[in-house]
Amino acid sequence: MAEADAGFPEAIRAAQAGDETAFVHLYRTMHPCLVRYVGTLVGDASGDGDAEEVAAGAWQDIARDLRAFDGDAMCFRAWCARSARTRALARLHDRPGRRARRRGRGRPPARHPEGGRERPDGGRSLALIAWLPRAEADAVALRAIVGLDDERAAYVLGTSPAAARSATLRGLRLLADQLGEAAADDCPPGAPAGDATCSATWMLRGM
Repeated sequence: MAEADAGFPEAIRAAQAGDETAFVHLYRTMHPCLVRYVGTLVGDASGDGDAEEVAAGAWQDIARDLRAFDGDAMCFRAWCARSARTRALARLHDRPGRRARRRGRGRPPARHPEGGRERPDGGRSLALIAWLPRAEADAVALRAIVGLDDERAAYVLGTSPAAARSATLRGLRLLADQLGEAAADDCPPGAPAGDATCSATWMLRGM
């Protein structure tokens, strides 16, 4: 995320001062990941329905409150994600006549036909995250899609960094069971053989 965030502090300050070009830069950088993140919450992994509408609403809030923001690029990512999450939860609450979907049960999105070592494409990765129980999906999406650490994810979720990390690890273990075996050579040096969180993180890298 560091490369994508290059120039963010300057763009944030310029946008706060009313520079439309700077705001467009922030929007173009952040909007795709906000749509993907929201899609895992509202059950729109394709990002072409509710997720796009929810993200658009979040940008209205971001534009309205931007002058009050104070922080670095990673804090800005978290701040935007929190606005998007608030909108997503409101959309779920307001859905008429819809029963809450039981997540993390039943048949997940299909594995790679060979069962094994290739990363799923972006759409299936999002569908797998959306399949997780909501708390785990939220935490994993903030890490894999928005690129937040435990502290910033905790800010978005309204919980402690330890709780955010626990939810992320639970979700990654569930995903590892569905994604199959990842190439051990691509895990960080020193990672235990067959480490579930390493496997799932490798599979989701680059979303």
